Amino acid sequence: MQEAIQTGVSMQVPLLDLKAQYATIRDEVMQAISGVCESQALALGPAVADFEEKIAAYCRCKYAVGVSSGTDALLVSLMALDIEPGDEVITTPFTFFSTAGCIVRLGAKPVFVDVEPDTYNIDPACIEEKITEKTKAIIPVHLFGQAAKMEAITEIAKRYNLAVIEDAAQAIGASRDGIMCGSFGDCGCFSFYPTKNLGAFGDGGLVTTNNDALAQKLKILRDHGQNPRYFYGMIGGNFRLDGIQGAVLAVKLGHLDSWNEKRKQNAAFYDDAFSGTVVQPPKIEANNVCIYHQYTVTVPDRDRLQKFLAENNIGSAIFYPKPLHIQECFGDLGYGPGDFPVTERLCSEVLSLPVYPELSREQLEYVAGAVLKFYGIN
Repeated sequence: MQEAIQTGVSMQVPLLDLKAQYATIRDEVMQAISGVCESQALALGPAVADFEEKIAAYCRCKYAVGVSSGTDALLVSLMALDIEPGDEVITTPFTFFSTAGCIVRLGAKPVFVDVEPDTYNIDPACIEEKITEKTKAIIPVHLFGQAAKMEAITEIAKRYNLAVIEDAAQAIGASRDGIMCGSFGDCGCFSFYPTKNLGAFGDGGLVTTNNDALAQKLKILRDHGQNPRYFYGMIGGNFRLDGIQGAVLAVKLGHLDSWNEKRKQNAAFYDDAFSGTVVQPPKIEANNVCIYHQYTVTVPDRDRLQKFLAENNIGSAIFYPKPLHIQECFGDLGYGPGDFPVTERLCSEVLSLPVYPELSREQLEYVAGAVLKFYGIN
């Protein structure tokens, strides 16, 4: 495993290589973009409608509503579910900013609960004690491509009449008990930021739902709230998905399962390489299909390891170095260090390694060998 690095052989292994992916689909993508350019249907339009139909079927949902970003998917879902100032929404502090930021933007209050130490996902056992008369929704996050324990979460939500908004930004194609992420709750929110498993050529997002009325409301809200044109029954926003993005995403959707399968194979290689060492991969539950948006391990001496990898031309990243509950912008929520010990420990130990589909066997061996070398493991 360590032969390449021990013999002085060096190579570049970025955390992600979008150029390598593009090279495999260039002709398909350019043809799709050309079609949109010829039609000049640049905001929403037929390309977006076609993509929405295909991805709704992929996610096994009745409806898919294309929007301008994963952040706006969360925001418009909260708006469609009538989350208002003073309402409370339960979620996790171990996630990207948008999960909580969108709650605050509507004047509502994020109520954080800790995560599980082995899956990194929200701990359902911690949710019920945080429910109050002001609680209106739960936002579980399918972090790094693995579904949260949705059967427990939706059972709690049903008992207390709460909405469930899945933050599936990192989980397109992931499932639990054969049910696709994005189809458990009232809404499923996806991001197509270029670095995602299904990435646009810029920003893009999606909301999935099985609720007829909610789907219609989401479509109205994403276009300023107008229905019909220039008549406004509600306050919406400019959350439209561009036609070019819809066309590109439709092309990429045809490759997504094979890309995700390669990510799983790469993750399995790492799992085997790190077995029995101090490098701890995430626990993937037996009833989950994880799509490894990130391959995130917990390690001792994380920051020095990351520096060592960089010195050997290996990309890595920390998702996330500081939990949301102690971020300055959420200071008025009243949380402090020690409130969520699992999350805080993970923020000091997690490191994400390259796992993208185009990695070669030699690159995988080089990365794993470097990690093991750092810990003096032969």
